[in-house]
Amino acid sequence: MLIAHISDTHITNEVAFKSYAFDLIANEINTGPFDLVIHTGDVTNNGLREEYEHASYLIRKIEKPLIVVPGNHDARNVGYELFEKYIGPLFGAYEFDNGVVIWVDSTIPDLSDGRIGGYKFRWLKAKLEEYSHKKIKIVAAHHHLVPLPDTGRERNVLFNAGDVLDLLLSHEVTLYMCGHKHVPNVYKVEDLVVDNAGCTSCRKTRKGDVNSYNIVKITERGVKVKIRRVTGEEREKEHRPIRPKIFIPKGKRILRIVQVSESNVSDRRYFRRKVLENAINAINEKYKPDIVIHCGDVVEKGIERHYEMALEFYEKVKAEKLIVPGHNDITYLGYDLFREYFGEPEVIEKGDFVFIPILSAQYETPIGVVGRIGQKVLKGLLEEFREKFRIVVMHHNLVPVPRAREIGYLEDAGNVLKIITDEETELTLTGHGGNSHAVKVEKTPIINAGSISWELHRNPFGNSFNLIDIYEDMVMAFEVQATWGSRKLLGMWKIKGEVPWL
Repeated sequence: MLIAHISDTHITNEVAFKSYAFDLIANEINTGPFDLVIHTGDVTNNGLREEYEHASYLIRKIEKPLIVVPGNHDARNVGYELFEKYIGPLFGAYEFDNGVVIWVDSTIPDLSDGRIGGYKFRWLKAKLEEYSHKKIKIVAAHHHLVPLPDTGRERNVLFNAGDVLDLLLSHEVTLYMCGHKHVPNVYKVEDLVVDNAGCTSCRKTRKGDVNSYNIVKITERGVKVKIRRVTGEEREKEHRPIRPKIFIPKGKRILRIVQVSESNVSDRRYFRRKVLENAINAINEKYKPDIVIHCGDVVEKGIERHYEMALEFYEKVKAEKLIVPGHNDITYLGYDLFREYFGEPEVIEKGDFVFIPILSAQYETPIGVVGRIGQKVLKGLLEEFREKFRIVVMHHNLVPVPRAREIGYLEDAGNVLKIITDEETELTLTGHGGNSHAVKVEKTPIINAGSISWELHRNPFGNSFNLIDIYEDMVMAFEVQATWGSRKLLGMWKIKGEVPWL
């Protein structure tokens, strides 16, 4: 299966549209051996009737089977109704020999943000179950699923991106195709390939880029995506599924980490004192980790009374500790109190392992930022310790978390994620969103901790902490229920032999 993936044409009579770029790419598609063309939205610039009339004429220049998905610009000015009249259905399924393409409308009228929620989510789930027998399952929507680099402030990701990502992974979807941010990018999230197209014919490119489209080749071996720019420059990535899924560790365990987050110690009823006490006892007596990592929100408010209570609890932890501040920790006087009670987070080296704390919390807001200087610090530390097993520790989640409304909690998540994956970081630990979750992006497992003792969480498993065991050839992560101690597997990931620290 060979697919031409175009997006964000922004057809209009205004200066936003570059007709020569559209014609060039359409001609390349027509003369190429493509089986299918998928347009992932923003066909028009403002959703106006004259734009739809123009667009319906232009896209007929493409002489291949064509699927078109609505984008946020198409939904402006009640344009979603015009989309159905001039372009095609907002939802649908297209079958081919051993696969299916399911496309879904992710737009919200007159907003740039996206959502596949409510009845849309149920419809998508039903379709994935209907076509579960298909070997190749492709889902196409307009909005991006994971943060993208070089897009400025991270925003407009699907509000329920975590739920959608979880749905696609649980149904073994092969490929998610999207556009929206005018930046071409390809990530592998577990076995799911996330394919973002840049803009085909809009003037709004980022970082001095040019117009482009993606060429997607699906074979028995995996998915190959080639980003092709109008200048003729090409960049290609190939992703193959991991087989088998279950591993048995070889050799002895060489490091054990307990990862906690969102204890939110306070004197309010939402803080579950007994749960935290039980968890600390279990950590000390049963699990006996080499190090305990707290990924932020130690206290509910940055006031001295809460910090005094938190210190009393965490002084009881016998293992070495690394604690990074969350957004709650630096409210009010918390910025100074955190350093007074828990110290400045510093790099910790333990034999072949190095723990790299990264600060992302800001005053009085749940939205975080690492910043341009922080990104340089992160990149420098990852390069400095390249010969070790590098573990990045931060508060804000880099990958959307299920059951949480994703509103761009980390402003520069796209750039931070790119640095971490480009450097092939061995492990990243985060702790925002109130739910435990773990996925591997490219070669980096990213594990988010749920709340260990705060009643207002989003986790059906209840208050919990994560237990992470590292062996010579693999990483295993479990979520441990903080009250009863029951465990469930979050993920296991093979470590390749060429990793330098081995």
